[in-house]
Parts: sequence; C-alpha cells; structure tokens
Amino acid sequence: MHRRDFFKYMAALGLMTGAGRLVVPEEVWGMAPLAAPQPLVAKAEGTNYANLVGDTIQALGGMKKFVNAGEVVVVKPNMAWDRTPELAANANPEVVRKVVELCLEAGAKQVKVLDNTCHDARKAYANSGIKAAVEAIKDPRVVVPYVDDRRFVEVNIEKAKALKKWYFYKDILEADRFINIPIAKNHSEARLTMCLKNMMGAIGGWRGRIHVGLHQNIADLNLLLRPDLHVLDATRILLKNGPSGGRLEDVAVKNLVFAGTDPVALDSLGTGLFGMKPEDLGYIIKSHQAGRGEMDLSKIKIV
Repeated sequence: MHRRDFFKYMAALGLMTGAGRLVVPEEVWGMAPLAAPQPLVAKAEGTNYANLVGDTIQALGGMKKFVNAGEVVVVKPNMAWDRTPELAANANPEVVRKVVELCLEAGAKQVKVLDNTCHDARKAYANSGIKAAVEAIKDPRVVVPYVDDRRFVEVNIEKAKALKKWYFYKDILEADRFINIPIAKNHSEARLTMCLKNMMGAIGGWRGRIHVGLHQNIADLNLLLRPDLHVLDATRILLKNGPSGGRLEDVAVKNLVFAGTDPVALDSLGTGLFGMKPEDLGYIIKSHQAGRGEMDLSKIKIV
C-alpha cells in the first residue's frame, strides 16, 4: 500500500500516529514486531560539505533507499533563527542544498524545505542562507514555503506519557518522505539540540508549553514524528549561548556530517562533540526507553 493511502487508512481507523515512518499497532499487521537491528550511523569529515553529505548517504545505501520516484518529500532543516551560517544557529546551507539535490536525483516529485521558525520566518529563511541556497538549484520541483498556521492539525500521540496530543504540520504528516537536518548545538534548557529536539520545528501551538517537562515532551513528540532519514550537521557547532547564539567565539568548526535513521543513536554520538555522554540528556534516555532508538554507544555501528 502506498504510504499516503496507508496514512488515510490509519486515520480512518483512528490509529493515525505520525509522519515519516508510521508507528503501526501489531494487530494491524497481525504479527509481533521484529527485533531492532543494530543501528548504523555514517560519519564523514572534510571541508567539502556537499561531498560529506553525499558520502554519508551513500554509505547508508544511497538516497534511492529513502526516496522513491514520484514521491513528495519534506526536508526540515533547523532554520529557526535570524542568524548567518557562520554563527552555527541553523543548519549549513550547503548541507541542506545537497540533501535536496539528492532527493531530486532520486526522482522526487516535489521537495518542500520548511521550518516553523522562532525568529521572523522571512528573516530566518533569508539570513540562514538556506532559502537562497535551495532556490539556486532552479528546479520547479523545489519549494521553500513559509509555514502556514492554518495547516497545523491536532493529532493524538499513541503511548505518550505526558504529551497526549498536539498540533502537527499537515504537510509533514501527508508527505511520502520526511528528512530531518538538525545542527548540533548547545541549548539553554535541553542542554543540547540535535535530531530529536529538532522536531520542535514541525509542531505548532504554544510551544512554550512544551518546555514544561521538556525532556519527556521531546520523547513523546518523537513517538509520532518519525523522519525517514536524519542528516546531523556538525560542520560548525555552537558550544554555548544556544539555541540562537550570535557570537563567533561560541562556535567551533568540526567539519563533520553524520547520517542515519536512528535519531537516538545519532544524538547519543553527538553528545561526544560537547564532552558529554548520552545519559546526560533526559530526552535521550526517555526516547530510548520509549523504543525510539539505541543510546548504548557500544551497540551503534559507525561507517
């Protein structure tokens, strides 16, 4: 069954639970879930950031493993802040552009690049450099739309411990594929923000409410939001005064890109960039406990 048809089928049954890879109740398939395989994370280092993206995704099997011809793809980079690329508050424009190009090469029907920003959307899209970098591809299949508040829909979150329902962006829920591009950086409340925390840009409503019980709420959001692919940008990282930053002295150049399908594994590895461990972040622990991925570094395969 095509993903969009399956999504409608699940909604009709009252079992709609997310974007990207859907969480499917066992009774729908009539069988118990298989044991999770060892998570695979691809890592590349260098100064040609487009090549790093290509190398990591190729190591995972290539973009055609994640995007099929004729599909609609939503790419959600972190571009929430009115900051220029060197300040490491948003994903690197070169990283985002390369992901989009690979989606097009895989035959995507349309690629939407969007984020529900914290600063003014027009300033954030422009000064992040992402809007210009993506539009420079000059392909009619690519759009960089601003988020429309009317397109958030309330959805129940199955098996959530705290956040039982919330408002999610319809374009993400209905997309055939969902790709997450966070940047690794300091966060004043969550300590760090990477793959799991970047899902805040996919929701609406009063997001200040999410910061009450933040770590459990992040874990609950990720029960529903399940990107098909995560590309973690660590070309530059923000060491302090995150998430918005604003000072070059807070930035460290790492020239790294990570990619994988397990957000917990990626975030767990990312903690090492900041001299931390996975167990230092409550949302990593809670997401692992909820079955969203592996936090034991010894069980993660790096290529």
